[in-house]
Amino acid sequence: MEKSVKSPTLSSTSTAEDRADYIVARLEQFIRDGRKDEQGMSFDKWKQMARSEIAIAVAEAELSQQHDELHSKRVLFVAATSMITIGFWGTVTSMDKLDYLIGAVICGLAGILLMLAVGEWRLRSWSERRAAKKRREILGRIESLNRRIKRLEKELEAEADDYEEMLKKVTKRRSALSLGDRGRS
Repeated sequence: MEKSVKSPTLSSTSTAEDRADYIVARLEQFIRDGRKDEQGMSFDKWKQMARSEIAIAVAEAELSQQHDELHSKRVLFVAATSMITIGFWGTVTSMDKLDYLIGAVICGLAGILLMLAVGEWRLRSWSERRAAKKRREILGRIESLNRRIKRLEKELEAEADDYEEMLKKVTKRRSALSLGDRGRS
């Protein structure tokens, strides 16, 4: 049942609670998928899977940290380059060493490049926050589904017990009736 539910991935905007919830959901999925009949999963196998999931979550957190640093350095580099370009060509233009139109175009292009870099950075940040919100909603639905599955399992177990009791009663009545029929013949 549980295999059809795909766990979401984590990104740089995932909080520690999101990561913990994700790991707990994955471990619960391991336990549910790994059990056979009424047995369960061996502790060693569970421990190995838990270690693997925690290692993956930590590696993803480190990778997203490096990814954020890369974007921050890119924006810083573009900002510095744009400011130097604007400053240099603005100074050249103000000293009448260059036509105003050419200086304005060069400074304008540097400013546009700076706005694009900062805009891409903000858009990426917004997109990651939106994705994190969506992941939290998915995790909430997974938890709700897990609770419903647990409740249904309990109900099915109770229903199976009721059917077993009814089957025992029917078997006793049949044996009593068959004994009664034999005594009459």
